[in-house]
Amino acid sequence: MAVARDSRAPYLAAVNSSRVWADVDLDALAHNLARIGELAGPNVRRILVVKADAYGHGAVAIAHHAVRCGVDALGVSTSGEALELRGSGVRAPILILGTVLEEELSDCLQNDVQIGLHSMDRLRRLERLASRQRAPVRVHLKIDTGMGRLGVLPERALELLRAIRQSRHLELAGVMTHIAAADGARSDSTRAQLARFEQVLGPARSEGLLTGWVHCANSACLFTGLRPLYDAVRPGISAYGVLPPELPGAHDLEPVLALRAQIVYLKDLPSGERVGYDGTWAAQRRTRVATLPLGYNDGLPWRISNAGWALVRGRRVPIIGRVSMDYAMLDVTDVRGVRVGDVATLIGRDGADEIRVEELARAAGTIPYEITCSVGKRVRRIYRGGELPPRELPRLAPERRAAEGTTRRLSESALRPML
Repeated sequence: MAVARDSRAPYLAAVNSSRVWADVDLDALAHNLARIGELAGPNVRRILVVKADAYGHGAVAIAHHAVRCGVDALGVSTSGEALELRGSGVRAPILILGTVLEEELSDCLQNDVQIGLHSMDRLRRLERLASRQRAPVRVHLKIDTGMGRLGVLPERALELLRAIRQSRHLELAGVMTHIAAADGARSDSTRAQLARFEQVLGPARSEGLLTGWVHCANSACLFTGLRPLYDAVRPGISAYGVLPPELPGAHDLEPVLALRAQIVYLKDLPSGERVGYDGTWAAQRRTRVATLPLGYNDGLPWRISNAGWALVRGRRVPIIGRVSMDYAMLDVTDVRGVRVGDVATLIGRDGADEIRVEELARAAGTIPYEITCSVGKRVRRIYRGGELPPRELPRLAPERRAAEGTTRRLSESALRPML
């Protein structure tokens, strides 16, 4: 699969044809996956969660590189996500963690997709379909130990495990549960969930019902030292370099995604002029306003209106006025030499400053997941790096990081055809 490599020429060519883009650093992904592997230990498998288009990073490219980096399997939410990966050439095991509609099951079986099993009714339906197709179905039984969402309650789990063992068409590839607490192993509720999980696993082991992988640890559990980790872990957001800063190891991760846009228009407004829908921002002085061609359709939250920041030429500048569907405005009065074609960074580093997705989420009153997953289809993903082994990611001085990671300005000739 072709991706733009980390040389300046392909990167600049890709950027010059884009008004809004997301830099996706595959070397940062490799760094984070290696860190996850260190925490999990040598005998624990890694199931990388790439649902929701890999949390907005682009599932196909992320999945291919993650497999090259040695992940053991991929987790998705829907059959469509699984089949997209299979269609792109991914051959690693793929597990659908969510539900699968009846009409989607046949395609999943034909493409060797593993299915999350949540109920006795689903077990019977899978058996009938597998019998007709004469194909075995690999299932992971999901046990609801406290999420209250998908999965069989612990009291019914042994019944399903026995039914799977007796089936001629179903193969148990794993047993899993989903931890609800954002604090992972620090939470009393997590310990209670593990106790309920073990109430199933103990008797299941005694009866010889367990085959495949036992797994429950998500990013928060992994980084807070959950034990046991069982056979596999399911990292999601941490692989993309995002984790609450109060969790251990959060600062060891490298952000994978940066969101940038070209300035497409500059205007000098006199004092008293208003900006944006409903005129919620008024100039208190003569103000230079830069217009960016991205809005809430592209992943910039509406709630960041008059409250957020961007980086232009290494300087932090405020977002002014309401963020609209297609545009956002910046006050660049105090930044010297701003021109049409300059790059504004909404997430990422420029110079000595950095706006992390966690900061943007706090300002918008939401969570980082929502920010990255909202980066829209109009935003081109430009993949950088991808060497194996990955280039070293040292703690560079901000100036060097800026030189490596940000194009400050694009030529007006490159921008002009897009206006």
